[in-house]
Amino acid sequence: MIIDTAFLITAFVTMFVVIDPIGLAPLFVALTQGMSFAARRKIAVRACLVAIAILLIFALFGDAVLAFAGISMAAFRVSGGALLFLTALDMLFERRSKRREDQTEEEHNDPSVFPLAIPLIAGPGAIASIVLLVGQRPGLDGLVMVMGVSFAVLGIVMALFLSSALIERALGKTGITVISRLLGMLLAALSVQFILDGLRAFGFASGLG
Repeated sequence: MIIDTAFLITAFVTMFVVIDPIGLAPLFVALTQGMSFAARRKIAVRACLVAIAILLIFALFGDAVLAFAGISMAAFRVSGGALLFLTALDMLFERRSKRREDQTEEEHNDPSVFPLAIPLIAGPGAIASIVLLVGQRPGLDGLVMVMGVSFAVLGIVMALFLSSALIERALGKTGITVISRLLGMLLAALSVQFILDGLRAFGFASGLG
């Protein structure tokens, strides 16, 4: 296999910026507030495994997966944005905390698949990026390099997730609440951006920045 250093650097930077492990760390803290280290570790591992599986599927099959299901990337952006907006509302109005008081089964409180794995880690941007990168370097070499850098980025995500207890301890309950509200606002804005990007691809909202 011929290793293209320039392509590896480009792929790593692209996936790192799109997935944004540093930005996901405080989100993980907010979404798992009050949980034990064991529960957080379980959620972190599951989220990263699900995300890498999703990225691998799209790296292998690309547009064929969405085409087979009759789903365009634009539609995927709109739906992902809508789901993310609901999560943002929960964070803004602390509905997650209220639900947790009424729920006794841990799996109902598990954010590993949604919203962590998808759309926060393996979201429309990451999926689109991995499809484009594999298409830029067709063949087994390209697939191995793209998935290699994706594993590296997910490794960073995992490390930051597992350090979430230290982050929570440093910020305290009040700090986490404040950050949760602020991140809820940012998530709401991000979800609207996803929706606008999808609508623009359909020819709507073309005049909006």
